[in-house]
Amino acid sequence: MGDRIYLSSPHMSDEGYEMQYIKEAFDTNWIAPLGKNVNEFENELAAMVGAKSAAALSSGTAAIHLALKAAGVGAGDIVLCQSLTFSATANSIIYQNAIPVFIDSDFETWNMSPVALEKAFEKYPNAKAVLVVHLYGLSADMDKIMEICNEHNAVVIEDAAESLGSYYKGKYTGTFGEYGVFSFNGNKIITTSGGGMLVSHNEEKINKVRFWATQARDQARHYQHSELGFNYRMSNIVAGIGRGQLKVLDQRIAKKKYIFDFYKRELGSLEGVEFMPINEWNEPNYWLSCITLSGQVRPLDIMEALEKENIESRPIWKPMHLQPFFAEYDYIGGDESKKLFENGVCLPSDTKMTDEDLSRVCDVIKGLWVKEKAYKEIASNY
Repeated sequence: MGDRIYLSSPHMSDEGYEMQYIKEAFDTNWIAPLGKNVNEFENELAAMVGAKSAAALSSGTAAIHLALKAAGVGAGDIVLCQSLTFSATANSIIYQNAIPVFIDSDFETWNMSPVALEKAFEKYPNAKAVLVVHLYGLSADMDKIMEICNEHNAVVIEDAAESLGSYYKGKYTGTFGEYGVFSFNGNKIITTSGGGMLVSHNEEKINKVRFWATQARDQARHYQHSELGFNYRMSNIVAGIGRGQLKVLDQRIAKKKYIFDFYKRELGSLEGVEFMPINEWNEPNYWLSCITLSGQVRPLDIMEALEKENIESRPIWKPMHLQPFFAEYDYIGGDESKKLFENGVCLPSDTKMTDEDLSRVCDVIKGLWVKEKAYKEIASNY
């Protein structure tokens, strides 16, 4: 058994950019929340994606929560939410005592189906907001989704936690709706160890989010609070890591694409293997390289075979409408998201992987098809 190959682990820059900013924070004793790194990380990321303003927060989940709050979502409001996603997307709706309605995906994008979204508005014409996700770095079909949402005056929040650096028709994901959310969790394409960012073209709303995220402390000599606050601000140390990581984002995207292309070249001819869709209008960050299976070899076969060789992999996200906690809420669509979950596998996509590591992964997977072929030959002789 060789060294552990991870799905997607933290990867600090070879140049040591992160330590430069961390050292500056220590040298100036700005280690607590707020400080130069927080301010500059907000400015640098907003400038990169083309947003007018950004708020650095403790997590992507916090960013989704405060985006919903800023959008005016409250008790009893309907929020149309992509079902095929991580639970953080939907949890924040519950935080606001709102009601999630889950929307199916389509095979063309693996993200929110515009057809299902239109049907959802027919049933819920007064839905307050739409939470669309750019899964695995693949962009949703934002032109169609924005057109539908604008027709119904619904606020669009983009969960771009997995898609920092991805483009839709030449524009960064996370900048189409009223709000965009990014995550810097340990497994993301760049990481601050934890943390998130909320971006918007509405500077007034972002200022309000910063206020809420700092315990909603009023401007007074004493501690005074006129609104409910949250302890959601990013620390100056964490933001320093983020500033350093931003400098190598292009390198990380290039390596992620290299990994995807390697897998596609080595595994694309295997019977029943299909790769996640790369549309002509979609320039993804390839955060995770994902496949679906339609033959005798099943996702669990691949995951168990890889695990025996000390290699990490993962199923496609289980849709929210199939989760026990969210079972009571409505779902609009067919079974596309369910099929993606049942047939999908996320392959190791760690940017520290060598060609030897990638070959090791591919050899294990191809070995399953060799075994399957041998079984068929044996069976044909009887």
